[in-house]
Amino acid sequence: MSEFAMLAAAVAFLALLCVALGIVCNGLYRNQQRLLAEQAKRDAARDARIKELSKRLDTYLTGSIRMGEELHELRRVVAPLPDKVSQIEQRDPSSLSFTQAARLVGMGASVEDLTQSCGLSKAEAELISRLHKPRAGQPQ
Repeated sequence: MSEFAMLAAAVAFLALLCVALGIVCNGLYRNQQRLLAEQAKRDAARDARIKELSKRLDTYLTGSIRMGEELHELRRVVAPLPDKVSQIEQRDPSSLSFTQAARLVGMGASVEDLTQSCGLSKAEAELISRLHKPRAGQPQ
């Protein structure tokens, strides 16, 4: 074989090799583009999930803050109750007790009767009256 024929065969081989390399590179490029598109979809789904979870977390935090505020308010309301219970327990034993007032309500006493005969405040008498008033259909 002549030198020219060998050179032509080598150039043809290199040309075929370049075409094959181009085809392989094109396939790799397309595969890379497909992978990038899939990654973009996964990233978008992840970002949407993070946004949804962030909103839920904000909702939970807002609820927790409101619950804390309500607990603080309840503590404020409940704090004086032990002192009030002590005051009630230390009342004059000669005055009628709440149990006796409840019995009077069961016998039909009015709020005014309770305030006069038991020495209760109007609010206390109303509370006892509502708690112990006989209901229709209930045996006395």
